[in-house]
Amino acid sequence: MKKPLLGVAVRQVLSAALITSCSLSALADAGPREAKHIILLIGDGMNIEHEIAASRYLFGNDFDLSFHDFPYQGNQSTWDVSTYKYWSDGIYDPKAIRPTLGYDPAQGGTAPYPLSPEGPGAEAYLKAKATDSASAATAWASGYKTDDGNLNWLPGDPDTGGNRTGDGSLKTIAEHLRELKDYAIGVVSTVPFTHATPAAFVSHNKSRNNYGDIGHEIIATLKPEVVIGGGHPGYDGSPTNNYIAAEDYDNLKNGVYGAEYVFVERTPGVDGGLSLLTAAQQAVAEGKKLFGLFGKEGDGNFESLKPNDLPATPTVTQATRENPTYTEATLAALKVLSQDPDGFFLMAEQGDIDWANHANDFQRMVGTIKDLHDGVQAVIDFVNQPNDAIDWRNTLLIVTSDHSNNYMRNRTVLGAGDLPEQTSNCTGSQCYPGGEVTFGSTSHTNELTRIYAMGAGSRRFESSELEWYPRVRILDNTQVFQVMMAAAGVPQVSPLRIRK
Repeated sequence: MKKPLLGVAVRQVLSAALITSCSLSALADAGPREAKHIILLIGDGMNIEHEIAASRYLFGNDFDLSFHDFPYQGNQSTWDVSTYKYWSDGIYDPKAIRPTLGYDPAQGGTAPYPLSPEGPGAEAYLKAKATDSASAATAWASGYKTDDGNLNWLPGDPDTGGNRTGDGSLKTIAEHLRELKDYAIGVVSTVPFTHATPAAFVSHNKSRNNYGDIGHEIIATLKPEVVIGGGHPGYDGSPTNNYIAAEDYDNLKNGVYGAEYVFVERTPGVDGGLSLLTAAQQAVAEGKKLFGLFGKEGDGNFESLKPNDLPATPTVTQATRENPTYTEATLAALKVLSQDPDGFFLMAEQGDIDWANHANDFQRMVGTIKDLHDGVQAVIDFVNQPNDAIDWRNTLLIVTSDHSNNYMRNRTVLGAGDLPEQTSNCTGSQCYPGGEVTFGSTSHTNELTRIYAMGAGSRRFESSELEWYPRVRILDNTQVFQVMMAAAGVPQVSPLRIRK
């Protein structure tokens, strides 16, 4: 099943990159109507080589995932203030940003490999310093750059300033859209709901590690209409982690928040997807919010889907049905949020991709991207349902990644259902004796990530491409915030200025 990596495969990659908003026009920006429904789907820690690997396993082709034919496809820089300072002698001035100090296309490439060739020094440059999930998600959520580890807080952790309460905190897109448009808001993740990416849309903190404080703000202060994620403190009833404070868990479980939330949790022997979707139906019937708490002891994540090495027969299975899939969690959220006639904002993260990539675990990575692929397709099908008020004229769907991870490279073209030999008790590329795949790191990298979009307002991405990098079609991650706000009809002036 193994073939050498030929030029035709590279040409296939390059041709896919040339897809523009002219194709699939029915799903592109369908006129000037505002996006009443904004859906941001995240593959945490995913780069295009990971996407290609998963697509090959599932379909035998490089670009057959559910988001690979979206009308808009672009490249995104993900650097944060910590990365910028690494290359600028510790100086960061938000009013005089030189984007090439955060990401330099001359060193890292004008597009992610293999869409752009790698120079001899690219690997060392891209691995030198990269963002973390908290600062990357803050850029999407607030339009600001900040330090590693900060959740919607100004760089340097000040106690004054910002654009929210004067204490250094930053208002998120969820808060903006709730205040300005009365949108319902929801966050979904396959990792603990207090982890960096989901937390960045509905909380504010100087440290992403303050899980208890973050969770309390989400549950007791911001109170999104939907929260679904991992971080269950021990589904046997004995708290074993700190992703949620014991008091908040007890208050959710025992109905203290019952007037607002339908609460559902992982329970031994109970189908988690079914119980979550049933709870969503109950929340709709009773006019309540929805809180779903799942995961497993230890890391708090949902169990990842597992692909099997069966050449020509791609088969992916679940370890247990006690956790929902990413698809089921996302559909449960949409079921509740879509009841709001004013509109909604949903961020749904497949967060296990990043965990798999930190471990250089190719098999798990493929399974987690299959989970994302299924979820994206389910959202497309949801929007395409007839006889309701949700369609592509008033819905913006974005699929992207907050940062790259592990510098993985596909060295051999594997067919559908085919996985490389993967051994245990080793590190990095040593785990793959056949050489089909290599890894250069167990950490985040500063490689460009991909953005895929369609629906109301999606053409704004293309028109924004040259603002930060004048001669290269690269978007900055803060521009995602700007595009989403403008698509909703409430454009915001960027707090950042580019040095000319």
